[in-house]
Amino acid sequence: MSSSSGSPPAARPKVAPLQAVRGMNDVLPDESALWQRLEDAARAVFSLYGYRNLRVPMVEPTALFVRGIGEHTDVVEKEMYTFDDRLSGESLTLRPEATAGIVRAAIEHSLCYERPQRVWLAGPMFRHERPQKGRYRQFHQFDVEALGFAGPDVDAEQIVMLARLWRELGVADGIRLAINSIGDADERRAHRADLIAHFERHHDLLDEDARRRLHANPLRILDSKTPSMQAMIAEAPRLIDRLGPESRAHFDGLAGALSDAGIAFEVDPRLVRGLDYYNRTVFEWITDRLGAQGTVAGGGRYDGLFEALGGKPTPACGFAIGVERMILLLQGAGATAADAPLAYVVHSGDAAGTLARSLAEQIRDAGHAAVVHAGGGSFKSQMKKADASGARYALIVGEDEAAARTVSVKPLREPGEQRAVPARDVVDAMTPDSPMRAAT
Repeated sequence: MSSSSGSPPAARPKVAPLQAVRGMNDVLPDESALWQRLEDAARAVFSLYGYRNLRVPMVEPTALFVRGIGEHTDVVEKEMYTFDDRLSGESLTLRPEATAGIVRAAIEHSLCYERPQRVWLAGPMFRHERPQKGRYRQFHQFDVEALGFAGPDVDAEQIVMLARLWRELGVADGIRLAINSIGDADERRAHRADLIAHFERHHDLLDEDARRRLHANPLRILDSKTPSMQAMIAEAPRLIDRLGPESRAHFDGLAGALSDAGIAFEVDPRLVRGLDYYNRTVFEWITDRLGAQGTVAGGGRYDGLFEALGGKPTPACGFAIGVERMILLLQGAGATAADAPLAYVVHSGDAAGTLARSLAEQIRDAGHAAVVHAGGGSFKSQMKKADASGARYALIVGEDEAAARTVSVKPLREPGEQRAVPARDVVDAMTPDSPMRAAT
C-alpha cells in the first residue's frame, strides 16, 4: 500500500551478517572428507580391539570437573565455560575433556559391575583459551578408555592400537612415542616435597606461572616451555628414579610389552599430563611437523578417578586424539579424501527426469553415490555443474534417450569417449572392472 504523500516506502535497515564465535570453527564440505576418513579409520581400528561406542552429554555439573580434573589445573582455573542454569541455579560446564564424564557415566550406570569395559567417544570439547593453529576453543577429540583393567598390558594395548591407526592413515613415520611413569600417590607426595625444595632454591628463575603453581601443583612446572627455566627444570629430581616396587614393575611391564610389539619409544622423565587424575603410566604421541602443538594423542592411567567421583576403586587407562591436529598432520603429509559422486545425471524433459531419477537409484543400489541435477537449465550449464561436482562421469538423458531407455555416459576425470549404453547397464559402464568397460 502506498503512503498518502506518495513517498516511496522506507528501505529496510541492512542486517549485518553474523560470524562464528572466535576459536569455534566451521568445517565445510570440501574439508570434511578428510575428517570422515580419519573418523572412519579410527572407528574401524577401535572395533578391532573390542572398543565400543559410548556417548555422554556435552554439559555436566561443574563439580565433576573440579573433583575429577583438579581445582588447581589450568583447565579448571582458567579455561572452562561455566554458567548457572537459569531454572535450577546449578553450576554447569561445557565439557573440557571426556574422561571425567565417561567415568561419571560408568559409576551412574554400574557399567563395570559385571565385567571391565572398553569404550570410546568422539565429539567436541570446549576450553576458553587463546585460539591458535591446532588449538581452538571448540575442538574435537576421540576419547578411548579401558575401565576396570589393572595391568600394564592394557596400557600397551592402547599404544599398539594407536600405532596401527597411524599406519592406516599413512602418518606413522611422522609421529614418535614418549612414555613415563608418575608413580602412585605416595610416591608423588614424596616427589612433590623434593620438587618444591628444588624450585624454592631457584625461586629467582621461576616465571609468574611457575610461582603460582609452586605449592599448588609443582609437577606441572616440569611441563613449562619457558626457555630460561629449562636448565633448572632438567636438574629437578625425577619421579621415575624413586618409583616403588609395584610402580616400577608396572612400568617395566609396559616397556617390555611395547618392545615385544615392535613399538619404538623414548622414556621422557619430564613427561607429565595436564590433569590431576593421572597415575603411573603417562604417554604422548608427538610430531615435529605442527610446531608448538606437537602432541596429537596422549593419555595414561587414572586408577584413582572412580573413587574421587564417588565410585568403587576401579583401575582404568585411556587416551585422547586431537582431531584438528591430526587433520593438520594428514594435510601436511599430502593425504586426500574424496567424497565426490561416481555420477552426475543431467537431463531435460519430464520423461528424461523420470529416467534420470531411476538411474540414480540404480547406481545407489549398487553402492555408489549419484547426484541428479536439480533446478533446470541448459545441458551446457548442467555439464558445468557436473564437472564442478567432482563426479567421475556425467550421465546425459534427453527425450530421445528416455524414449529408447538409453543413457549417454561421458567420462569427466579420465580419457574416453562419450558413448550410449542401455539404461540397465549404466553401472557396469562406469565400473572399472566390468566386462563392458574392458571391451571398449
